[in-house]
Amino acid sequence: MKIIVIGAVAGGTSAAAKARRNNDSAEITIYEKDQDISYSGCGLPYFIGGKVKSIQELTPRNPDFFKSKYNIDIHIRHEVLKIDIPTKTLVVKNLENGSVFNDTYDKLIISTGAQAFIPPIKGIDLDNVFFLRNVQNAISIKAFMDNHQPKTAVVVGTGFIGFEVMENLIASGIKVTLVERAGKLTPNLDEDMSLYLEKLLSKKEIPILKNANVVEATNQGVILADGTLIPGEMIIVATGVKPNVALAKEAGLLLGVTGALRVDERMMTIDTDIYACGDCIETWSTVTKKPHYRPLGSTANKTGRICGDNITGGNVIYPGNLSTGIFKVFDISIGSTGLSEAEARNAGYDIEVSHDTKTNQPDYYGGRDMLIKAIADRATQKLLGVQIIGYEGVDKRLDIFVTLITYGATVDEIFNLDLGYAPPFSITKDPVHYTGMILDNALNKGRKLMTAEELKKN
Repeated sequence: MKIIVIGAVAGGTSAAAKARRNNDSAEITIYEKDQDISYSGCGLPYFIGGKVKSIQELTPRNPDFFKSKYNIDIHIRHEVLKIDIPTKTLVVKNLENGSVFNDTYDKLIISTGAQAFIPPIKGIDLDNVFFLRNVQNAISIKAFMDNHQPKTAVVVGTGFIGFEVMENLIASGIKVTLVERAGKLTPNLDEDMSLYLEKLLSKKEIPILKNANVVEATNQGVILADGTLIPGEMIIVATGVKPNVALAKEAGLLLGVTGALRVDERMMTIDTDIYACGDCIETWSTVTKKPHYRPLGSTANKTGRICGDNITGGNVIYPGNLSTGIFKVFDISIGSTGLSEAEARNAGYDIEVSHDTKTNQPDYYGGRDMLIKAIADRATQKLLGVQIIGYEGVDKRLDIFVTLITYGATVDEIFNLDLGYAPPFSITKDPVHYTGMILDNALNKGRKLMTAEELKKN
């Protein structure tokens, strides 16, 4: 069997490694148009801020590693220009010398990832404007900081990358202004939780502009639609990503409703000899079973492994995902999983919503507030989604809720969880327990909860 993989970051290398474990005799080749492979993209903001001292810490594997350990041939700086499905032929260009050649496959794995969404901003190609999608982007940003010693910066966008880059620029002594086109921070938080996060950030004295549309980038900063100049010697555009599917689309493969490559639960495309994984594919919600696009490193690795297993005779099924995400801004941790309140209402659920503030540890042990918002389905009494903002221990509680949603726990079961307790780790009744008690009281004991909107009106 001759297997070719297009793309050598998280999904592609995971798929190839699993395929090799299943099949010792297969010929496995990966083509990657970039010069870096199998890198930790989530660590790139911390290289910019100096927490990761060397870029080599984020790029520990090279083609020689995969050849010696897995007998996989990785050709970097090789771009696949065309997939001809009827003849199972690829047209490949060597970006180093410009030569073009053909290669053939028995099975093909597409893992072309995602590319930065480029908003229509005049001057976006200036030397002081940066995106952060790969290793070379991070190196360029760090070089600009070292060479120009900027004192001010503008970060456009308040997703994971925007906040993480902001934190690391500030840690480097740069004054940062956050600019967000939407009316709230962070796409995966509901408005009430976004406002709570904004309140915490205001204590850090960070300028935050919402409903601010950037129309031009200059060497002095960004210009908003109303003509305001926001000073910034360097500009980071973190406005999200879109699936890199041009190659697959041109080949005639089917895209999903989100614009990403459509695959089934075994990661197979509409062609039985072509599979796909990683940030270029459309996945689906574990809760609603409806398609969505959630490009995350964790998802890329999982779908890559499933892809490599099934293309070599396995039958592993991908169940979907909860869009679980967590990030840190200074000492604040922000996590979410499942459906937001807005998503649940749009999906037609009759929901109960709870907000619960408890400390992560006892006061005498230095506990700090943790706000948990939970969304439950009144009909089934199952959790649909959770959002948490706090400090230490947010990750632990988030992962508990992920497990509860995954296995369909009802709200009355949450209090009986036998969670680990000691003062360094929790209060006697954990914040998770309180969420269960509140929702159980509301759904089963007639204790009506006041929504954020009702509280605002009162």
